Amino acid sequence: MEKFLVMTGRNLKNYFRSKGAIFFSLLSMLVVICLMVFFLGDMQVESIVGILDQFPGRDRIADEKNAELLVLSWTCAGIISINAVTVTLAVYSTMIKDRATGKLNSIYTAPIGRMVIAASYVASAWTASVLICGLTLIITEVYGVVKGLDPFTFGVHMQLIGMIMVNSFTYATVMYFLAVISKTESAWSGLGTVVGTLVGFLGGIYIPVGSLSESIGNVMKCTPVIYGTAMFRSVMSKGIIDTTFADLPDEVIAGYRTVMGIDLELFGREVSVMEEGILILIFGTVFLVIGTGMLKYGKKTDR
Repeated sequence: MEKFLVMTGRNLKNYFRSKGAIFFSLLSMLVVICLMVFFLGDMQVESIVGILDQFPGRDRIADEKNAELLVLSWTCAGIISINAVTVTLAVYSTMIKDRATGKLNSIYTAPIGRMVIAASYVASAWTASVLICGLTLIITEVYGVVKGLDPFTFGVHMQLIGMIMVNSFTYATVMYFLAVISKTESAWSGLGTVVGTLVGFLGGIYIPVGSLSESIGNVMKCTPVIYGTAMFRSVMSKGIIDTTFADLPDEVIAGYRTVMGIDLELFGREVSVMEEGILILIFGTVFLVIGTGMLKYGKKTDR
């Protein structure tokens, strides 16, 4: 256990000491914020207000305010989800550098089991992701409360923390698998560029999943990203959705939630928040098993 903690601490220090790694791990979040502030945010607010204007007796000023808060909440939920992807990706840069510089081979010669070394990389990625996502939750909630959103209850906070831990676990294992198969720093850098670009699309952040074709939507549902964003959106946006669409037919609310990727359908039925969490765990477990198997295979071939 002591060796595991030492290795985990060493990996975390390497990540948090690198300002470049931290910046690039948060770059996708910054891109989302810029897009929502300058382009997509106003379009979504106008879309919501357009729906509400179809019903007589509405207070347009209040509707516009609520629509802005809803878009803010929806965006913050997506940011927390994608941070888990990009942060874990950045943390594994330490593993890639260790391999490229030969440090990993030196570590393997030490009296530390390979499984312990692998577990330390996964644990450091998971820990960094939980910390960054937790901090993101605090910052976004404070900003949301300042803008007019109600603070989350204690129960919702506990639920969100649990979701952050599950989401971070999955991407810690997925990125470990990708780190195992990436042999060079250039390959890892290229992979990081691709992942950082795709994560916003796969999470339905740049373009809501309901606005895309069914075939593209089905492809997105083959990845854990869309389930993570939907899970956070469902919990974080519930209160403001009820306020924004108060006294409107259930069909209108359900249609909006589906188009915006808050509610997902799989095999003809709606997926609950708990089921989304289970699906994410399944993704993580599968990649953990694959990564462990590759580690054992690599140990045999190194002999």
